[in-house]
Amino acid sequence: MKKNNLLSSALLLLAAIIWGFAFVAQNALADTVPPFTVNAIRSLIAAVALVPVAAISRRMKGKKLLESNPADRKKLIKAGIFCGVMLCIAVNLQQFGIALYPQGAPVEAHSGFLTALYILFVPIFGLFLRKRPGLFVWIGVVIAIVGLYLLCLSDGFSGLYTGDIVILVCAMSFALQILCVDRYIDEVDPVKLSILQFLVTGVVSAILMLIFEHPDLSAITDAWLPLLYLALLSSAGGYTLQIIGQKYATSPTLASILMSMESVFAVIGGVIFMGTVPKTAELIGCGLMFIAIVVAQLPESRIRKSGMRN
Repeated sequence: MKKNNLLSSALLLLAAIIWGFAFVAQNALADTVPPFTVNAIRSLIAAVALVPVAAISRRMKGKKLLESNPADRKKLIKAGIFCGVMLCIAVNLQQFGIALYPQGAPVEAHSGFLTALYILFVPIFGLFLRKRPGLFVWIGVVIAIVGLYLLCLSDGFSGLYTGDIVILVCAMSFALQILCVDRYIDEVDPVKLSILQFLVTGVVSAILMLIFEHPDLSAITDAWLPLLYLALLSSAGGYTLQIIGQKYATSPTLASILMSMESVFAVIGGVIFMGTVPKTAELIGCGLMFIAIVVAQLPESRIRKSGMRN
């Protein structure tokens, strides 16, 4: 049962911080390491890194690492495959989209805004699954989209890039991955689900890498720092925080709004690592994102009672 909304918000915001800084790492890799290679390496390292975490977590609960019940094993494998396929599609589309932008294009602004549009796609897709968010969640979505526009596209679109289209499809895939996690998270171990989804993503990406790419070992070793960041923090850390955070979130839509704060932290990452000073519109956008999170968490019942007293 999803009870601890404060814990959920903290975990999902921490994931957003990690993912926001990951844009710096992804852009650093875009011109040197092919997309399937990036995601094969980061996902397989993440899967291996999480195995001892799962083992320790299970031992603390007095359980073995492997499920003893065949039905539970089947359920975990099924969840891992579905979530892993959606994650594989999303992360590869994102890396391909970033690599497709031409030199001089506002890559961070366009890709950051379009990726974060999963906050709109989650409730839209959720309607088909009979997951109907409340009024304040929808208001939060609208405020967040305005905030994201000011944050990422305050100067407007300077033409439509091929990368824009790919990143937009990526946002849809991330929305489906969020809904997929929401479907299974109460039924399986969250860390083990994270391991399996990375294993699926890594294996599929590795197969596609061998078919379509010719990775350069020297380029990979030269890029060890951003690759390790993506593998250990963005993948192993961030997506595990997402899965555990969603376990306690009141809705997948609220979770998506919290995770979309990665765009705010991408701006902060630009300040820290690139020396970029945010514009006034970007600061307003950050403020609107925080307002959106607060509004989306307003309890409908309390507001209705307040209205009745008036």
